[in-house]
Amino acid sequence: MVKSVLIVDDDPTQRRLLQAVIEKQGYRAETAESGEAALDRVASPGVDVMLLDLIMPGMDGMETLEAVKRKQPDLPVIVLTASGGIETVVAAMRAGAVDFFVKPASPERITVSIRNALRVQNLSGEVKRLSRKAEGTLGFADMIAGAPTMRQVVRLGERAAQSDIPILITGESGVGKELVAGSIMAASKRAGGPFVAVNCGAIPENLVESTLFGHEKGAFTGAVGKHMGKFQEADGGTLFLDEIGELPLDMQVKLLRALQEGEVDPVGGKRPVKVNVRIISATNRDLAEQVACGAFREDLFYRLNVFPIEVPSLRSRKEDIPALVRHFIGRFNAQEDKSIIDAAPETHALLTTYDWPGNVRQLENAVFRAVVLSDDDHLTPADFPQISGLTPQIGEMPDTGALTAMASSIAAGDTSVASELGPVEIMDEGGHLRSLEDIERDLIEFAIETYAGRMSEVARRLGVGRSTLYRKVREYELDVDGVRAAG
Repeated sequence: MVKSVLIVDDDPTQRRLLQAVIEKQGYRAETAESGEAALDRVASPGVDVMLLDLIMPGMDGMETLEAVKRKQPDLPVIVLTASGGIETVVAAMRAGAVDFFVKPASPERITVSIRNALRVQNLSGEVKRLSRKAEGTLGFADMIAGAPTMRQVVRLGERAAQSDIPILITGESGVGKELVAGSIMAASKRAGGPFVAVNCGAIPENLVESTLFGHEKGAFTGAVGKHMGKFQEADGGTLFLDEIGELPLDMQVKLLRALQEGEVDPVGGKRPVKVNVRIISATNRDLAEQVACGAFREDLFYRLNVFPIEVPSLRSRKEDIPALVRHFIGRFNAQEDKSIIDAAPETHALLTTYDWPGNVRQLENAVFRAVVLSDDDHLTPADFPQISGLTPQIGEMPDTGALTAMASSIAAGDTSVASELGPVEIMDEGGHLRSLEDIERDLIEFAIETYAGRMSEVARRLGVGRSTLYRKVREYELDVDGVRAAG
């Protein structure tokens, strides 16, 4: 979703000017003419940044700022005023403002301030996400589950969380089975306890028993100290056994006993140890098929598969892909100190039509790479070369020698060189240089006509990103569709 900026100012002229600057940068602009109207708007979701005038009739800016921070403490607020006394700056910052500028501010200053505010918001959000993850409090509310199949997963997970019933989560690799397991734990009565995740397929076969059940000092060569094991680590909480289908048959027997008796036998131990553990297991294999071929114990399968939850593949929930892309952009903006607004519409279309055999994990890594590669404010198909087949192109540098000679001729009063520049004139009828904006408009228009409206080729030839090109087309009100139809 495009980031939304709420402009709060009683002056309609200022609102229009700020709105034009904000929309030109690709953000969505909303306006409010009073502090009261601003509070009504932030009561609903969808506002990412607020620009707040300090001098307003009725509820002034400082009162509005304090009220907004009580309602939405994480909303970045940038204050603006006609006077910039140090006392005003200090008071606004103490009240929770993230930035401050004096009217009238340049478009560049406004843009930088908004981008910095969004960057701070991304960083704050990522820190909180990591903190919740470390505390085991990431829940169903943190999941992107707009697709019907994912909403069913959430409903089943919420229901299962109300008891200690054993859960078996199935699904392809990379669909987010551990996230579902963690969300179940966070919604359960064991939310305050430990959440211990074990990848059964990643443990060397000779260490499975000691890893799960622990060992005593001297139990075997290399056992230089006592080890509790994952069951004891998870005592009072939840043990997540990922890739349970990879567990060796002999360990399956011992796991079954641990589940049935509620106790474990550490290697080298003299007596069993009681544990109180809720078991959630997961696999990308068909355990029923493994039971049929003798690779998985039938009694253990029935013990684990009491409450099955199947997490759908990403290709079966494609309506969630745009939201996932935006979520990952926000995360990696914070991680890589970038300020990418969104993916371009054609990029969203590309990513939505791709099958994603590696599911959400593959999408996450693809967006990570794209964020690192991109120098634009929107991700383009060229930022996903492994999917689009496009390779980012660097425009050819102009012949600086020729340009220098041309500039010298113009400076000497020779305007005849204008005719040598091709269809885009740089001189007006009076022999003076035209504005850079006018020249840019004509050049883009000529390029669109030359390449019959093929915007990827136009962007490549001009050496700009597609999102930048489309923004310029909107700004100059150029008719791309008409050119395509004529072509």
